Amino acid sequence: MTRSAIQRVAVVGAGAWGTALARHLAEKQITVSLWAHEPEVVHSIAQRRENALYLPGVRLPVTLTATNVLSEALIGTDCVLFAVPSHVARPVLGRVGPLLPEAVPFVSATKGIEETTLDLMTQVMQEALPAHMRNSLMVLSGPSFASEVSQGKPTALCLAGQDSDRVKSMQALFMTPSFRVYADNDVIGVQLGGALKNVMALAAGVVDGLELGHNARAALITRGLAEMIRLGVAMGADPRTFYGLSGVGDLILTCTGALSRNHSVGVRLGQGERLDEILASMQAVAEGVRTAKAALGLAQRCGVDMPIVQEVNAVLFAGKSCRQAVGDLMEREAKGEKAPL
Repeated sequence: MTRSAIQRVAVVGAGAWGTALARHLAEKQITVSLWAHEPEVVHSIAQRRENALYLPGVRLPVTLTATNVLSEALIGTDCVLFAVPSHVARPVLGRVGPLLPEAVPFVSATKGIEETTLDLMTQVMQEALPAHMRNSLMVLSGPSFASEVSQGKPTALCLAGQDSDRVKSMQALFMTPSFRVYADNDVIGVQLGGALKNVMALAAGVVDGLELGHNARAALITRGLAEMIRLGVAMGADPRTFYGLSGVGDLILTCTGALSRNHSVGVRLGQGERLDEILASMQAVAEGVRTAKAALGLAQRCGVDMPIVQEVNAVLFAGKSCRQAVGDLMEREAKGEKAPL
């Protein structure tokens, strides 16, 4: 399907990221139908041209409409952009599948790993969607705060898929002078980069919450990248992917940016707040909390050493103090930096 043939896009998921992407496409005069779980989001967009719950203060074009009915969002669509949280992806995909009449391009913008199965989002999609959709699946990832995309600030992302023609078509669909998309075929690596960086952002936030300094945070980010690459290689990803936008690019942004939800959760943990209290105070999802469990599960399944992921899990779910976790990381047995992957 060529760029000119894509006239209508369905965006499934009206959180901040889904809404920002829907707005981006609607600004290109593409008809966009945005499916929202929450009735108040649909009402807010219809009455105020704004998603006041998840993306307040951002005006949405008239070419974007919102609905709570999946069939309304998907009818006649030329493309689906999927942006729901990872922990509800499978049931929503199960509802989407029967409503798709043909193998339209299907792009996942969800950054996470299914906690119960340890499946990446494309694996969930392959199981939940009709078999004829498999060659149509793609993933979009990279350093991208929704609010900055909505303000038209320069952003660069990576789009990965096995069908190079479809990837090029969707690449052209998204591109604008302020929104650049690079094509890739490493679906596993791009997804792991987008998911694991959230876990490292929690750890970086803890370092900042404890006021351990810039040296410590830089070391954490660097060693976090090493862990991401080790797991990626074990799962069949190209290690070079992790030096790109969906790896180090997203890792730096999420570990240092003030707008990062996962970093903010880590900061509050480092300052002594309880996890349940932190999560109860948040409207949006901090994917790193759920991804931490899944990442540890994948590490154990693949026989990969991921000490930062292990300590994040101990803090989140085993009551370990943040200072003790940092101390245990610093006091590990001495090793060479360029250890075998």
